[in-house]
This record gives sequence, structure tokens and C-alpha cells, in this order.
Amino acid sequence: MPPDEQFSFDYKWDIVTTKVQLLATSKIVKLTAGEWESLAHLKNIYTQNVFHLPKGADRWSNDLYFGLQRIASLNHSIIKLCTAIPEKLAVTEEMLKPFLEGNTLEGLLKEKRLFICDLEILEGLSCKPGFTLCVPIGLFMINKNKQLRPIAIQLFQKPGPDNPVFLPTDHPNTWVLAKMWYNNADAAYHQSLTHLGLTHLLMEGVTVATHRNLSQSHPVFKFLAPHFLYLIAINTRGLEILVSEGGWVDKVMNTGIKGMFELIQRGIESWHLDVDGTLPEDLKRRGLDDPNVLPGYHFRDDAILLYHAIQKYTSKYVALYYDTPEKINGDWELQNWGKELALSREQGGVGLLGIPNDGTFKTNDDISKVLTCIVYTCSVSHASTNFPQYEEYAFTPNYPGMMRGEPPRSKEAVDERRILASLPDKPTTLDIMVVTKILSGRGTKSLGDFEVQYVFDPKARDLVDEFRLELRQISKTIKERNESRNPPYIYLDPEIVPNSISI
Repeated sequence: MPPDEQFSFDYKWDIVTTKVQLLATSKIVKLTAGEWESLAHLKNIYTQNVFHLPKGADRWSNDLYFGLQRIASLNHSIIKLCTAIPEKLAVTEEMLKPFLEGNTLEGLLKEKRLFICDLEILEGLSCKPGFTLCVPIGLFMINKNKQLRPIAIQLFQKPGPDNPVFLPTDHPNTWVLAKMWYNNADAAYHQSLTHLGLTHLLMEGVTVATHRNLSQSHPVFKFLAPHFLYLIAINTRGLEILVSEGGWVDKVMNTGIKGMFELIQRGIESWHLDVDGTLPEDLKRRGLDDPNVLPGYHFRDDAILLYHAIQKYTSKYVALYYDTPEKINGDWELQNWGKELALSREQGGVGLLGIPNDGTFKTNDDISKVLTCIVYTCSVSHASTNFPQYEEYAFTPNYPGMMRGEPPRSKEAVDERRILASLPDKPTTLDIMVVTKILSGRGTKSLGDFEVQYVFDPKARDLVDEFRLELRQISKTIKERNESRNPPYIYLDPEIVPNSISI
């Protein structure tokens, strides 16, 4: 790793030392071995000072909270508008009648009140020996109170007698167990793609290509540099400790690292900058670009404010330096950079799909589109998927990265012992608590407040000041929104969003 990419002395991310410090100051009950005696016993391990009771612990079995996990938590971009019930989801009108509040399925589809989450990308993924990963489909409905609720969960793609559709009217423990197995699959997607693959790893390639092609005096380098702070350092440390053979992922996720990297490959090969990396287009593809569709989608409602602010700042900055097409065509550093971003990984490039004109920049809009995506991914996208981790994962029944045993294959009643036996044991739970606590910590400055100043051109500095002013206004708007949200969605307040992927 180049010396200038290392952590600075006062931002030394050392998981081993931090773990020891956390455990020493937490006065936590020593979790050395054994299984959980009850769900109440599991709640008792949290302390006031370091390992506070995660938000998910009080609401984990609640259907409304399960709905919120799809739209205002760390894996917020799988859900899409349901325009037709897929054949592979074995639901019927009669089966769902108790949850439809007197409506018909056809009526709800027309009113845009049904939503679906389909994790088919997980099909056939490797798992650790003795572990299973579901490939679920969840059907959700906006009820008369404008709240999102689950109305059906099918844990595998192919309908059949050993793959029933679980419903909120099933035995409470059976329904809870189905939701836990759904969330276990959702967690595999979250850690592999939403978090690691499509922020950390995707942007590392962009960082390397930027250093290889743009000189430090290039305006685009100066614009992007604050958003690459510590990215290579955190990825190097993470790969050594968390995503290594026998490391954290192997201990706490059903897929282990083999399945994780298979999933990353699948996700990156289908990721397009002009859709997946462009928030308005991503929302449009999922049928969620209308703010009146899917009320309570706090991620969308807050992220779009930040996206447009970044886009405006980027467009004005690009216009400052590229006021004629000739300047774009003649900028060989910029053009080489674009080509390397689009060049396949096999040929030594970053392999990004959906770059305008396969990496040949022709207009200001072409450049702005790419820069907006990079800044948004390094700041907003990463913050939204990283910082809620402790609140979601640390109480394992709420969002279990690991589930032991087999998922339910029938709707028969299960007891609490079955739920407890599915959860990670005590030492694994402690590992999950410690690492998600570290990952949820913030150590760098807020978006727009740069650790290192690269921009000294007075006109460009005016644009940075303008950007900061808009972010302050957005922060105020989000704080006002959170006064009436239950629970509040704090993760995209610009005061909390860092410039870069530094944790």
C-alpha cells in the first residue's frame, strides 16, 4: 500500500486493539461459551456504557419494524413496486384476504400499494458446510395507516409442498422464524453487495484508476481526492481481518467468504453506473421515483436531497473547467481515466458498466454523471448501509447474519427453543456485537468539510462554500422530518454522512 494511503497516526483503525478496549470498558458479562437460555437472557447482556441495547431489540418481532427494515435501514434498495404477482410466489387471493383490509389484490396493484423483495440473486450460492441460505421472496403492503407490512414470505424460489408461503396468521413463533430466515438472506446480500461489493470494493478500483491517470494538479483529481480518504487503507485492513480465510465473515455469516465473493462477482457484473449508480434512475427502475408511492421510504426521501445537491455542485464545478467541447476532447488525462474506468477487469481496467460512451467523455454531462456517482457512492451510499449496523445486527434475532440448523419447511408451530437453537452461540454473538460496534463508529469529518484542502482556485472554493450551505439546509430539513418519524431516520443527515469510505 502506498505510504500516502495509510491511516494517519490519529485515525489508526486497529480492530484487535479496539476490541480489547471495548471489552475492558463495557463491563459486559463474559461471553466465553454456551448457548442462550432464553430471549430475555439474550437481552440482559447489553450494558449502559458501550454495548447499549440495540434499537432492533425492542421491535424485532414486530411486523411494522420488519417493513421498516426494507425502506429505512441498511439494505434499502431491493424493494420494488409490485406490478403483478409473480407465478413463482404461491399466494392466492383467499390466502391473503385477512391482511388486505377489504381490498382485492388487483385493486392494491392498481393503487400501487403492493411491493416485493426478491432475493433470487442468492440462488445456488456457496455456504459454509452444514449451513443453509434461503432465497426468499417477500410480499409487502401499504396498509390504511400508510405503513408497510409483510403479508407473505416464501423462503425459496420454487413453490412446492416443502416450501410453504408463511403468513402473519401462522403460529407467532413460526412466523417470527420465517422472518429471521428472510433477514438472514437479506444480511448476506447487505454485507456482500450493498456494503462491501458496491461501495468499498467498487470505489477502490475507481481510486486506483484516478491515481494512475490524473495528476494531483488536475481539477478532477482535486474534486475527488477528499472522497477517497483512507479507502484503500480500510479495505486493506478489512480484507486482512474481516474477509480473510477463518476471519470474521467466515465466523458470523452463513455464506462464509466463498459465498460472499461469489455474490460480489454476480452483483458487480450486473451493476451499471447509469442506473444502479444514479439514484433517480434506480428509483425509476424499481417504480419508486414518485414520492407518493411507498410512504415511509425515508432512505429515498433523504437520499434524493443529497443526490441533487451533489449533482448541482458537480455540474457547476465541471462547467468551471470545461467551457468548450475542445477542452474535454483535448484533455488526455481525463480521457485516459474514462477509458480505464470502462475497460474490463480482464484487460486491467475497473470494468464499470454504464459509463457514458464506454469511457469517452464528450460533454460536461458525461463527466458530471460519473463524478456525481463517485461522490454519492463514497459518501451517501456507504453511510446509509454502514452506520446502522450495530443497531440492526447486534441483537441477533433482529437481523441474524448467521442462522444455524434448517429453515422451516412446514407451517407447524415451533417453540422458543427452536428459535434460540437457530441463533449464533455466545462467543459468535459477542464477535458480531464488537465488530458492528466498531464499523458503526464515525472517525472522519462530515460531507463537504474536507480533512485535506485540495481546491484553492477562488471560483471553485465558492462552489464548495455553496455546497456546504445547501448541505446545512438539508440537515435542517431532515431534522424537521425526524421530529414526526417513528423511529427517526438519522443516517443521511449531512452532519453524520462522512466524505469517504473510511470505516
